[in-house]
Amino acid sequence: MISHNCKDCKLKAAATCHLSNDEFQDLENNSVSVHFKKGESIIKQNALSLNVAYLRKGMAKVHMQGPTRDKILRVVKAPTFLGLPTNFGEKINQFSVTAINNAEVCFIDLGIFRNLIFSNGKFAYELIVELCRNELNDYFRYASLAQKQIPGLVAETILCFSEKLFESDEFNMPLTRGEMGDLIGTSRESVSRVLSEMSHDRIIAFDAGQISILNKDALSKISDKG
Repeated sequence: MISHNCKDCKLKAAATCHLSNDEFQDLENNSVSVHFKKGESIIKQNALSLNVAYLRKGMAKVHMQGPTRDKILRVVKAPTFLGLPTNFGEKINQFSVTAINNAEVCFIDLGIFRNLIFSNGKFAYELIVELCRNELNDYFRYASLAQKQIPGLVAETILCFSEKLFESDEFNMPLTRGEMGDLIGTSRESVSRVLSEMSHDRIIAFDAGQISILNKDALSKISDKG
């Protein structure tokens, strides 16, 4: 655990910009910041939901254990809240969140967070906006999963990581090939085959987890055509 100052935090959520000094003090007095290493569990499925988790630094995967296998629902990067739907929709965590690189998470007492929602409309509104944006992104991704073939899904995933998570055409893929398969609903072998074909065609360079996009136009066409 590490000390923190919520009001002066440069990575605070947009919603907290609407808090008063007294509300910031309540937030700070009822929260704690924790560091996680890659692979460590931040939120565990089927555990009691007692705190709101705010990803302050790093990246994480949101995943759920299904009837036969684990399904990655979303990959997120800081700063963002984690698990709000399960915080307020259920008393038990309905999914897990795991760090995919070194991360820092602020845990906020659920009761205090709920009080801020009741007492501060602007704070509550910003949370609703974030939840709506996340839901819309999920709708677009589910449409892709239903309509695109594996090459299109792999291309879309690479472009998403490049443009939204890393903002670079070169990055270290934080997911294994098996995890990429869990994200897009296919096998590790299918992901490996598509990555090899893209590398052979000089669309990407892929070596030891490092991805370099060599031909973004071609990659975008594969993603669009599915």
